[in-house]
Amino acid sequence: MGQASDAILVYGYDLGGADDGWKVQEVDEYGYLLPTPWYEPTGDDEDEDGDDIGTAVENRLLTEVAGFTETWTRDARETGYWDRRREAEKQIGVKLETYCSHSVPAYALAAHSTTVHRGHVEYIDPQDLLWKPPTEKWDARLARALEALGLTPIQERPRWFLVSYGEL
Repeated sequence: MGQASDAILVYGYDLGGADDGWKVQEVDEYGYLLPTPWYEPTGDDEDEDGDDIGTAVENRLLTEVAGFTETWTRDARETGYWDRRREAEKQIGVKLETYCSHSVPAYALAAHSTTVHRGHVEYIDPQDLLWKPPTEKWDARLARALEALGLTPIQERPRWFLVSYGEL
C-alpha cells in the first residue's frame, strides 16, 4: 500500500479547514466556520442540504459572481446546460482548491493553481510568478469572490503558496 501525493502551487488565499482550523475571521470561539446565507455547516463538512463546502462555494460563486441560476435537469445535456455552466465558471475566474487529503480537507481560494501529480515534473520560471498584470486581475477576482462568500481571510493579501494533497 502506497501513498499518492500531489503538489499544488496556488495564487490566492489559504482558507484552512475544519480539522486544522479555518483561516478566516468568520469562525466561532472553537474555530468552526459560522453559518452563512449560502452554507449552514452541520459539523461533518456538509450543510443541511448535504452539499460539501466545495459544492456550496461553487454554487454561491456561480450565482453571485456569474449570475448563473440554472439547475441541472435530466435533459441538461440536450439543452446546452453544461456549455452555459462552463462559460459561467470562466467568468468567476477563481476556484476552491482542496489540499491536505480527501478525508481531512483544507481549502484555498485560488485565482491560479498548478497541480503536479506524483512522479511528474512541472517547470516553473520564478519570473512568471512575479508578472504583475495577471495578478492584478486575479486580485480583483479574488476580492469579488470573497465578497460574494462573505469571508475575510486572516491572510493579509493574496500570495503564492505551495500545498500538498495526498491519499493513502
